[in-house]
Formats: sequence, structure tokens, C-alpha cells
Amino acid sequence: MNTTITCPHCQKEFSLDNNEAQQLFSELKDKAFNSELEKRLISEKKHIQEKCQSQFDLSLKDKDNIIANLKSELKQQQTQIKIAVQDKEKEMQAKISDLQSQLKMEQVKLDNAVLKKETEMKEEISSLKNNLLIEQQKSQNLLNAEKDKYQSALKLKDEQIAQYKDFKSKMNVKLLGESLEKHCLIEFNKLRPLLSGNIYFEKDNDISSGSKGDFIYRETDNSGIEILSIMFEMKNEQDTTATKHKNEDFLAKLDKDRNNKNCEYAVLVSLLEQDNEFYNNGIVLSHQYPKMYVIRPQFFIPLLMILRNSAMKSLLYKQELANIRNQNIDITNFENDINEFKDKFARNYRLASEKFKTAIDEIDKTISHLQKTKEALLSSENNLRLANNKAEDLSIKRLTKNNPTMKQAFDELNKGK
Repeated sequence: MNTTITCPHCQKEFSLDNNEAQQLFSELKDKAFNSELEKRLISEKKHIQEKCQSQFDLSLKDKDNIIANLKSELKQQQTQIKIAVQDKEKEMQAKISDLQSQLKMEQVKLDNAVLKKETEMKEEISSLKNNLLIEQQKSQNLLNAEKDKYQSALKLKDEQIAQYKDFKSKMNVKLLGESLEKHCLIEFNKLRPLLSGNIYFEKDNDISSGSKGDFIYRETDNSGIEILSIMFEMKNEQDTTATKHKNEDFLAKLDKDRNNKNCEYAVLVSLLEQDNEFYNNGIVLSHQYPKMYVIRPQFFIPLLMILRNSAMKSLLYKQELANIRNQNIDITNFENDINEFKDKFARNYRLASEKFKTAIDEIDKTISHLQKTKEALLSSENNLRLANNKAEDLSIKRLTKNNPTMKQAFDELNKGK
């Protein structure tokens, strides 16, 4: 079925079937609806725009008012801040003035304190300098006194050495040995009154064993227990002797004599090998033979006292040992303790001897230093003597020898006189 439609614009008629008509009608209807909707939308949009513009105008006016109010408040606050800043500046200026005044006062005090301290320090430095000069003078005086003392000691030592060499040069070998024996005997006799107990110290005259030592020292307690026994040998020789003996040459014989005479210790008092520092530095314990010592004469009494004191300490053990032996009790361990004690004593004595040697070395170094000082002073004295001689030789004739001008001046002076 067809439907006829007239165009409203050109008044033409069109024949359409129902489907086409329905489709066309639907499209026209949609266009009409959209056109109406668009108009309404435009109208609403315009209304909204007008409303928004009106509200914006009102808001803009409110904003201008707010800005004006804010500007007014800001200006007031700026005025208040400016006034507060000015007040604060005045307050700070006053504080700064006070601080400057206080600072000036403190600076004055500090300057005065510094000046006072400088004065005190100068006075203290001056006092210290004076004290230092005084101490230096005292030290110099002490040094001079010590120098004079050591020079006197060196001079005395040189004289003693010269006397000793002269003494030895006038004696034969036998007399030298006898003089050393007499020296030791005299030293012991000086000590004898101070010793208590049964003491024997005499020359060894028993040659039944084929040889003998020089002296034997024996000491016993009241019950006859031996406290100490020593075989002494004294050896000396001239400085001019062609064949020089050594201390070791006599140790084997001394050990044999000690064993033959049942002595506990053996001591060689020797002036042999006078340049050997090993024997010059103190008491020497032999490493070849047990309980044997090599000493210089000045250590005769010290070694005797050391061995005697050690023996006295072990006397109680010896007495107890004798009592135990009388009771037939086994004393092997006790004897071992005594031997251990003696060995420890020998070790302690060796350490003490090493310390003594070190002390002697230091004394020798001091003497050597003083000898060098003496040589320097003698050299200075010699130079002063030469300078004095030159000054005494100075004369007008020498001064004008190669100087005609000065010679003429002195000649004219002599003529004028």
C-alpha cells in the first residue's frame, strides 16, 4: 500500500510505500524533536549564562569591596608594623648603646688586666733570669770545684801510679810477690778484731802434697763445725818482665792445692794482666773450676766478707746437719738443699758482680772524660802562655820595622823629648 505525501515547499506530491513512509516519518519526527530540544537547550544556556553573569557581577563587586577592605587593613597593619619596627629599633639602639658601654668598660678592665699580667710576667721573667744567673753561677762554681777536685784526684792518681811503678821497678819478682802477701795480711789483720769466732789465717807451709798455696783461711764455730775455708794464692810481677804470665796459668795448681788442703773455696789475688778489663772490673768467678774466684787486691776484704756472710747464713744448716749425722739419719736431701742454696748464692753473687762491673765501667768513663777535660785545660793554658809570650815580645821596634811613617813619628817624638 502506497502513501502520497505533498512537499510543503514545492507542493509536489510523492508516492511512498508504507515502510518508506514510516521511515521518513520517523526521521522527520526525530529532526523535529532534536530541533525543539536544541532550541530549549539554547534557551536554557542563555538563561544560565545570564544568571551566571549576574552572579559574577555581584561577586566581582563583593570582591572589589573585599580587596578594598583588605587594602585598608593591610595599610593599617603596615602602619602598625612600621611603628613597632621603629619602637624596636629604638629599643635595640638603646641596648646596643648599653652593650657598647659595657664592652668599653670590659675592654678597659681587660687592658688593665693584661697590662698588670704583663708587668707580673716581666717581673717573674726578670726574677727567673736572676735566679737562673745565680744557679748558673752556683753550677759553674760547683763545676769548677768538682773540676779542681777531679784534677787533684787525677794528679794524686798519676803520682800514685808513678810511685807504684817506681816501687815495682826497684823490686825483684820474689819481693813483688811477698809485698802483695804482706798487703793482704795487713788488710786482714786490720779486720781481725772485728771478727768473732775461731779464725785461722796463716801462710800455707805444708808441702807434704808436693805443692802449697800462699794463705789458708779457716773458721769454725765453738763445736768445731767448719764455717768457711779458703785457699788463697797471691800473684804479681814486674812491668818490665819479658815473659808475661796470665791468671789462667795458676788456676789448675790453685784448684789442686785447694783440694789437697780440703778448702771449700779458692781465691787468686792477682796483679797479672793489668790491661785486661775482664779482671779489672770486679770479682771474677771462674768458669773452669768450681768455687774459684780471681780478684784484684782491693777486693780481698770485700770477697772474704761476702763468702763469710754466706757461710754464716748456712751455719745453722751445717749445725743441724752435724746433729743429724750424729744420729745416723739419712741427710742426702738436706745436703742437696744446701748445695742448691750455695749454687743460688753463686748465681746471685755473679749477678751482683756484673752490676759491680757496670758501676766500675761508668767510673772509668767519668775518669776518661775528666782526663780529656784536663787535657783541654792544659792545651788552653799552653795557648795562653804562647799568647803572653807574644805580647811580651811586642815592642816599638817591631811595630815600626816595616812602617817608615810610624818610625818617623816615633823618632820626632823622641827628639822632642
